[in-house]
Amino acid sequence: METQQKTYPDLVVVTHQQGKQSDPENGLKRRVLAYNDKLLVAEHEMIKGWIGVVHSHPHDQVVYIVHGHLQVTCQGRTFDVRTGDTFAVRGGVEHGASAIEDSLVVDVFTPCREDYIA
Repeated sequence: METQQKTYPDLVVVTHQQGKQSDPENGLKRRVLAYNDKLLVAEHEMIKGWIGVVHSHPHDQVVYIVHGHLQVTCQGRTFDVRTGDTFAVRGGVEHGASAIEDSLVVDVFTPCREDYIA
């Protein structure tokens, strides 16, 4: 049986309006922006009080806090990130976050999160 391989263009431009929006959890909005087979950019908006599920995925992840205040737990350590802060998590590492304030983050994943574009 032959498997089909997706192909992606060399340049992908996605306006904010074109981004695929969803509400994967109560208090969390996601907008999928540009992606190809190697990486994906997503915007996540969390309302104050949102508590995300501790989870892991095989993708490396870099997070940039556009505005707001999150409390993050990773590998038994809890830390706060605020406007302008960043952190990176390797694939397979359990992590979770909660919104201390209304927050907006930009996440970059590698490889592409196929589950976000399905």
